[in-house]
Amino acid sequence: MYKLDQSVTWQKLEKLAVSTGADRIADYFAADPMRFERMSLRLEGLFLDYSKNRISDAVFAALLQLAEHSPLHQRRAQMFSGDIINVTEDRPVLHTALRNRGGQPVIVNGEDVMPGIEAGLEKLRLFSEQVRNGKWLGYTGKPIRNIVNIGIGGSDLGPNMVCRALLNYQHPELGFHFISNVDGQHIKKVLKRLDPETTLFIVSTKTFSTQETLLNANSAKRWFLEKSGASETDVGHHFVAVSTNKAAAMAFGIRPDCIFEFWAWVGGRYSLWSSIGLPIALSIGYDRFIELLEGAHAMDQHFQSAPLQRNMPVILALIGIWYINFLGAETQAIIPYDQAMHQFPSFLQQLDMESNGKSVDMEGNPVSYATGPIVWGETGSNGQHAFFQLLHQGTRFVPIDFIATLRPDEETADHHFALLTNMLAQANAFMNGDAGEGKQEFASSPGNRPSNVLLLDELSPHSLGALIALYEHKVFVQGAIWNINSFDQWGVELGKRLASEISSNIERESSEYDVSTQGLMALVKQHMDEVKPKTGRDTKRDGTVS
Repeated sequence: MYKLDQSVTWQKLEKLAVSTGADRIADYFAADPMRFERMSLRLEGLFLDYSKNRISDAVFAALLQLAEHSPLHQRRAQMFSGDIINVTEDRPVLHTALRNRGGQPVIVNGEDVMPGIEAGLEKLRLFSEQVRNGKWLGYTGKPIRNIVNIGIGGSDLGPNMVCRALLNYQHPELGFHFISNVDGQHIKKVLKRLDPETTLFIVSTKTFSTQETLLNANSAKRWFLEKSGASETDVGHHFVAVSTNKAAAMAFGIRPDCIFEFWAWVGGRYSLWSSIGLPIALSIGYDRFIELLEGAHAMDQHFQSAPLQRNMPVILALIGIWYINFLGAETQAIIPYDQAMHQFPSFLQQLDMESNGKSVDMEGNPVSYATGPIVWGETGSNGQHAFFQLLHQGTRFVPIDFIATLRPDEETADHHFALLTNMLAQANAFMNGDAGEGKQEFASSPGNRPSNVLLLDELSPHSLGALIALYEHKVFVQGAIWNINSFDQWGVELGKRLASEISSNIERESSEYDVSTQGLMALVKQHMDEVKPKTGRDTKRDGTVS
């Protein structure tokens, strides 16, 4: 049985954490003028500088040894070949197949899944081109001008983040809106400024049973019918679905040819490469969407073939393991110095925390070491004037990933220069501190705070695809080394189940809940009962109205 923290290498790393505890990153540079050159990589429009880390050569060698002795090689091969590695749900994990641009077959249960993936992409192409060319018409014959994506979790975070990041590529005559929050004020605010005759809704839910998504979808449908005066038969002109449940989507009123299918082996947080990426294709165009896939595919090939010591995802993963398991870091800050990337930290929160927020190993045994970190972040300029004080002088140890784009917009080149120089200054300050220059003791910043710097040549679909895949594989590597299943989410499912049960049971008193939950349920019921007479409607759990 694989016991990570009982291995010789793990114990070696524990000793190194003690013996190098007083090391300073600046001293590593003083001893090795080639450190930056040795500890940087360039790949597919990405440049990674990992030299400003509290990692000696001995530590890095031991971390590589930890990876070599882990299940990483085997699980990586199994993932790309279509073997079942999501053992708790008995599924393969094949988001990499969705962006397989090399044409190699990927066999699942004796069948090559690539023809089905290509057929799905072709359907995406035809539909996105119709909408973008103004040939897809609403029920009154007007072309679509606004697209509203209704989803939650991976059905929202990925497409939303990519569309925002690639705003410069967006179709000039189309507006894009994302509804995920079940709070009614969210959908009310979005719909308020839209014309039902020129609005297209994408309902993205794998099972077509996600409570929050269906509630929002039914509210959108009701708004469409009431505001437009259209009939139920007109719904098919304005609603499409991305789902594996074709029957439920059709029952909602969506035409069979407007249901974009995908597969059970596509995890929500890895689904933007699938038909869930329909808003992306509509926004930037199908050809650009393919460029996004190609960037991710290039990172997939690098992850499969590069030696561990020059493997970008492996390096980031091992640095994280060193900080989490041996230096006591509990969080990871993601700081993009690019406003277009402002939703990237939120996207990575789900990717990392939903994947590796686990306390049992692949055999169901409790783990005796820390796993996934708390991931958080904000754009750099804002962060400098908000939480950077804690990062510089606080008692918390927080590793940082800085992310920026090198190529400026010609109209705002001076802004971009200031942005980049601020980032470089912060990375330098975190490493060096003030070197005792503070006039008073309380002004001192100790430095020796580690960071990675990731630079994109430009924020293009290709480089963004590579960046996303880089973090996907980083998370995978850490999960493989920790021997946990990065692809299930039973905690999320528990919350969904309990929400459904409480919704069903709110009309009756029940001793199956704790007294706090019972008391809160009674308050909710009381206030909902007060609203019903005013509206004359009874809203059901799925958002339909009787």
